[in-house]
Amino acid sequence: MTRKSGVLMPVSSLYGEYSCGSFGKSAYEFIDFLEGCGFTLWQVLPFNMVDEYNSPYKSYSSFSGNPYFVDLEVLYEKGLLTDEELVSARQQSPWLCEYERLAGERFELLKKASKRVENKRPINKFIKENPYIAAFCEFMALKAANGGEEWLLWKTKKADKDILFAWQFTQYEFFTQWAKVREYAASKNIKIIGDIPIYVSHDSSDVWSHPEYFMLGKDGRPTHVAGVPPDYFCEDGQLWGNPLYDWKKMKGDNYKWWCDRIRHMSLLFDYVRIDHFRGIEAYWSVPACAKTAKEGKWQKGPGMSLIKEIKKAAGDTLIIAEDLGDITPEVEKLVKMSGFPGMRVFQFGFLSDSESSHMPHNYPENCISYTGTHDNNTLLGYLWELDDAARERMLSYCGHEGDWQSGCKSILRTMLSSHSSTVIMPIQDILGFGADTRINTPGKADNNWAFRVTKEQIDSIDRGFWKNLNKTYYR
Repeated sequence: MTRKSGVLMPVSSLYGEYSCGSFGKSAYEFIDFLEGCGFTLWQVLPFNMVDEYNSPYKSYSSFSGNPYFVDLEVLYEKGLLTDEELVSARQQSPWLCEYERLAGERFELLKKASKRVENKRPINKFIKENPYIAAFCEFMALKAANGGEEWLLWKTKKADKDILFAWQFTQYEFFTQWAKVREYAASKNIKIIGDIPIYVSHDSSDVWSHPEYFMLGKDGRPTHVAGVPPDYFCEDGQLWGNPLYDWKKMKGDNYKWWCDRIRHMSLLFDYVRIDHFRGIEAYWSVPACAKTAKEGKWQKGPGMSLIKEIKKAAGDTLIIAEDLGDITPEVEKLVKMSGFPGMRVFQFGFLSDSESSHMPHNYPENCISYTGTHDNNTLLGYLWELDDAARERMLSYCGHEGDWQSGCKSILRTMLSSHSSTVIMPIQDILGFGADTRINTPGKADNNWAFRVTKEQIDSIDRGFWKNLNKTYYR
């Protein structure tokens, strides 16, 4: 098994001039950075639209593309935006995604661009060939026609044609621009790891167009919703609120919706990480009226019957099982039977004894190991919060000598030297950034998903240092 390493960098976190990272110049420059450091993997977060809390894990569609990633300068070069419009869209701060501004202004700007399109044939062809994306565009246009209300409350079924085409144009540009970025990555021997949430939002084109696949009452509302029991991240558990799948109904057509979803992701990525993979073995079912996730209980999932269909649909795309959280012997057995690599997280390794599967000396070859995920604190932030004894034990394990503030590189070296075939490091850990740059804090609604880097920060990274480390440990 080839040894590899890579960087977790959400597209939204890329630098740029227009309030959010995009598929523009910075994406290509980041690929050059990866190549220069000897990395061969770029891991991103879900590409679909974000929710009202800016999370990409609860979207209006599993098949949609985030409009904020559409690069405005590409549209300008096509003559679809004016100089004045481009200038007016420039960000006020390079440090954070300006979500409030984006929500208020970006689609209107993309709509202006769509009205200047002269040749609509490629867009119409794209929409015709992608029925799930077509359904999403219709859903968003109808949502606008109904004042933004959830689909159960819609009163009109007539959408504005200009708004519908604006969404179709936006999705066409999203997927066309990304195809070029991915092609460039392939030319540099960089593979992309994508990420799909296991669940979808109730207010989504997925549920609106296929309600039969979800556990809904006669009123169209969920009877039970998704979440996780109390754990390391949250003492009350996490009440996600997503509708649960009707697995019996899905099995009836060999999980067609799931297979279509996997095939769609396989067109975008070389690897696909299935978030909350343990939900395929057993899922936490919470009554829709519950106030916290504590009121839920475990229900049996589809298991290998779904895994077999996913493997067929994935083809050459490698599936990664996010097997974190409350893991039982049954979940471990399912991951092993699937053959998919699981995940190991360094920060979890020192929560218990030396038998922890998250300690580097226990990593199997067939796993993807991380210093931390998008849900963890940064490595430096984690070290800061540890008590003195735990911190000393961790750094001693990594052979670090000297002040603890400089211990991150010793930890990263330990990860790269491990038996794990693949190591992924968040860009914040490579930069040595603290807790103020954390991507997400589970169970906390505000101030997440906004972190961005600057070009100067990326340029400050010693590429030779990382290239040498990757070469030393044959990655």
